[in-house]
Amino acid sequence: MLDRIVGLWRRRKWIALLAFAAPASMVLGLVTSLPNIYRSTATILVERQQVPEAFVRPTVTGEVETRLQTITQEIFSRTSLEGLITRFNLYARLRARLSTQNLVARMRNDIILVMKSDATNPGGAKMVAFTISYRGSDPAVVAEVTNTLAALFIDENLRVRSRQATGTANFLRAQLEETTGQLDVQERQVSDFNRKHMGELPQQMNANLAAIEQLSTQLRLNNDRQTLALARREALERQLADVETAPAMATTSGAPDTAATRLARLRNELRELRTQYTEKYPEVARVKAEIAALEREQNEKKSDAPSEAATPTPQDPSIRRLKAALTEVDAEVKALRKDESRLQAATARYQARADNTPLREQEFQELSRNYQTTKDHYQSLLKRYQEAQLAEDMEQRQKGEQFKIVDPAVVSDRPAAPNRSRFLLTGLILSLGLAAAAVVLAEQLDTSFHAIEELRAFTKIPVLVGIAGIATRRDTVFRRRRFRLATALAILVVLLLAGGSHLAGRGNATLVALLSPGGS
Repeated sequence: MLDRIVGLWRRRKWIALLAFAAPASMVLGLVTSLPNIYRSTATILVERQQVPEAFVRPTVTGEVETRLQTITQEIFSRTSLEGLITRFNLYARLRARLSTQNLVARMRNDIILVMKSDATNPGGAKMVAFTISYRGSDPAVVAEVTNTLAALFIDENLRVRSRQATGTANFLRAQLEETTGQLDVQERQVSDFNRKHMGELPQQMNANLAAIEQLSTQLRLNNDRQTLALARREALERQLADVETAPAMATTSGAPDTAATRLARLRNELRELRTQYTEKYPEVARVKAEIAALEREQNEKKSDAPSEAATPTPQDPSIRRLKAALTEVDAEVKALRKDESRLQAATARYQARADNTPLREQEFQELSRNYQTTKDHYQSLLKRYQEAQLAEDMEQRQKGEQFKIVDPAVVSDRPAAPNRSRFLLTGLILSLGLAAAAVVLAEQLDTSFHAIEELRAFTKIPVLVGIAGIATRRDTVFRRRRFRLATALAILVVLLLAGGSHLAGRGNATLVALLSPGGS
């Protein structure tokens, strides 16, 4: 095996050297020319709300991780990054070759955001901090850009929270104003309904029933008073009739019964009958017929003697007193009947209100239900709006959840990339592998025999003797010239590769980013 390896080295050493030298020279050229890339990192702490949520409920929704992603999109926008590129004069060599969009994409790749969570939190992993880092060729500019990015995260977080708190307060204020308008309209509707149906409202039902009961009592008292007045009137009429008939009864005995006396007696008799019988009773009808006949007879006599004047007879004081009392009773009866009509009308009015109360109650319930629903919604909106105002004031005073820089970025004294020793070692290993692969490939493609043992192993025909190659002087000179030419060409190729890689890597921060771990 050792002899085979030695023989292989003798035959393929120049191929191996060339296959090793070419990539090794490229690696060496890159290692010596690649620029240093520096990275600075700032650590930002997530401070929770300083005022307990039991006193002020925040209106900013969503977890901090989600909000951080939103803020990241804002800061990583083309406008924001383009402003940073112009402000700090970043990627000066690339501006002539790349467009603004590509420069912004390059800067996005140079920024790394890493979140740090607390895995011991019983409610689940919760972000407590995050780091923002930036890489570039100038360590001072890199540190300044990193701190600027951290400040942008803090400012943008304050703006986002303030914008959300203000937007929530404005939305609730608009809803509250709209609900206030609806509540005013419904309050007017309820007021108009109460004014229009005053007396028929459900809450006035008991008052109506009490009024009806009181009016019924007054009607009963009125009827009782009318009955007493009518009885007193009949008694006065009887007394008056007795007094008027007394002089006629006092005439001399044996005197003929005059028409006036008979008429007075019949009237008195009729009055007595009416107290016992109705108008349809036969005896009452007979007496009324006699009274009517006597009255016609007296009227005929008066018409026959018109010139005869009746001499007035002075009235007895008792008759005047009875007539005055009768007049008072008539006035009292008239007043009682008028009051009865008033009480009956009032009773009918209150009874109509009581009858309409169920219908008004149904209408009022529907109206008051909508009013109460709107009122409850108004109270809820008012409470939420007040809470939103407190949350907005808290955000303006920067007492809510906010970001705070705990470790600002500092100027790095050691480059983050490239790792030259590792890059060189990796390149040399890869060059050795390439050289070995080239030797194996050349050996596989070569079908000639290099030793007598290989020939004997290949064929069963006996090999009697081996004759070594006989080189003439001309062959020796030609071989030397070819070797020198090949060596010079190989050296030229190696030098070209080394020079080209050196030029390619000179100031090429993009290549450093690609060759660095995590680069893109």
